[in-house]
Amino acid sequence: MTDTVAPEPTPEQAALFARVRRMMLIAGLTSALAVAVVLIAVGYRLYRGEGSPAVLTDITAPLPKGARITSTAVAGDRLVLTLDIGGVTEIRTFDAKTLKPAGKLKFVSEP
Repeated sequence: MTDTVAPEPTPEQAALFARVRRMMLIAGLTSALAVAVVLIAVGYRLYRGEGSPAVLTDITAPLPKGARITSTAVAGDRLVLTLDIGGVTEIRTFDAKTLKPAGKLKFVSEP
């Protein structure tokens, strides 16, 4: 077998090879940095602390005597109930995750 020997590069070729190696190193480091940023962003979104998820439980909420629910809605992270209590309209809001009462608004007619 014969081994072919490559001739020594000229000074201009050596400078060109060095420049290409430097550019490849910069491109490789930039790509590695971009992949690392994407992985960090995905990891942050997956594991950021939003608290524990709500535990599903059966909840019984008492209504005043003679009250009836006229409508329900979801607004953001709130559950909104509209009640008719003997001719008086009342709006009750609950936290959608925990179902704890968040507020109450009564509408009454002026005398």
